[in-house]
Amino acid sequence: MSRLVILGAGESGAGAAVLAKVKGFDTFVSDMSAIKDKYKDLLDQYEIEWEEGRHTEEKILSADEVVKSPGIPNDAPLILKLKEQGIPIISEIEFAARYTGAKMVCITGSNGKTTTTSLIYYLLTQAGMNVGLAGNIGKSLALQVANEQHDCYVIELSSFQLDNMYDFKADIAILMNITPDHLDRYDHEMQNYIDAKFRIIRNQTVADAFIFWQDDSIIKKELTKRQINATVYPFAVTKKDGTVAYVDGTMMKVDYPSPFEMKVDDLSLRGQHNLYNSMAAAITANLLGVDTACIESCLKNFKGVEHRLEKVKIVNGVCFINDSKATNVNSCWYALQSMVTKTVLILGGKDKGNDYTEIEDLVREKCSALVYMGLHNEKLHAFFDSFGLPVAEVNSGMKEAVEVAFRLAKPGETVLLSPCCASFDLFKSYEDRGQQFKECVREL
Repeated sequence: MSRLVILGAGESGAGAAVLAKVKGFDTFVSDMSAIKDKYKDLLDQYEIEWEEGRHTEEKILSADEVVKSPGIPNDAPLILKLKEQGIPIISEIEFAARYTGAKMVCITGSNGKTTTTSLIYYLLTQAGMNVGLAGNIGKSLALQVANEQHDCYVIELSSFQLDNMYDFKADIAILMNITPDHLDRYDHEMQNYIDAKFRIIRNQTVADAFIFWQDDSIIKKELTKRQINATVYPFAVTKKDGTVAYVDGTMMKVDYPSPFEMKVDDLSLRGQHNLYNSMAAAITANLLGVDTACIESCLKNFKGVEHRLEKVKIVNGVCFINDSKATNVNSCWYALQSMVTKTVLILGGKDKGNDYTEIEDLVREKCSALVYMGLHNEKLHAFFDSFGLPVAEVNSGMKEAVEVAFRLAKPGETVLLSPCCASFDLFKSYEDRGQQFKECVREL
């Protein structure tokens, strides 16, 4: 009996453990942190051995293969020991894919992947397809493969998940964009991060599809360096050589495989970034045979994603918008670009090697004040303080940040939480950060 060790007992780890047990592996789960009760219950239900608060090396280093949580860095001491012993380390997605013949629709990118993933899943479910949602959102792919039967999975993939995928193949791979992000995990080398993102097209053949933003400068450059085996389906704002989806006047058009068009103003998701998300989703649904009338209806009615440009409330003429999912600078750029009023911007958190130059012009043009929220705001002060805008610093948490931003905002302005940074200095996750923001706004 092969021994499979799972490091990390969150959604992906617990799901991988269940699939391993169902498939007859000698299964062991280890997590340095406390395991949530719901995952303990799941592991106990399947009589899977687990530990929390430690890594017992003799139990782990006896593995034939290890499934690693994407949150564990590849250079963690235990991971280096496993590599020294030649023990293969894979991701949950890699492991789960071995046990299903379902079609895989995979989405990655520095920004827009959650919205695009959610929109594609909505399109396919509305079309009556038997589809599962997995990866960074939805339920564990491994758990679904163990307990459910889906014909297709829509999977949001981070660079961390892609790092440990080797034999996996996406039937449809979607690369939304590439901008600097998570550079602290990639030795502050942009090319390492780019290479991780491009793993989404690994093992693809001409029978598979590669959908990407044609105007992204990094993607454009990388395409000249790489052999692309899949059939390509580029999207762009304007039609150019090979473009499949684009804007023509007031219309968004998809030329292939089934010609389709609709008014840009009819799209439920607003802003240029959401136009790209809608194009990628429309191409995908089109390739999977969804009726064009269904595609149009879904693009008109999709409600969007929580914590992404989510309008919370208007208080005394001040509009509050939750964009907590903006964990990098480029994501904040898109948020600011969509603002139509002067904006008090709340930003800050765990810096991941950010270069704020990208949003400099938009901050000068759109912002009336800045609120720095984090334990270490030195980099924000160094970059933005010279702009001449009112600046406030808060270290105690979201309640103070919301109250300070509200005092700084004038009626008719917007308070935008779009932090540019990870949440882990003051919050459990970007979801926790966004939820606290909404609760504090509603208490004003």
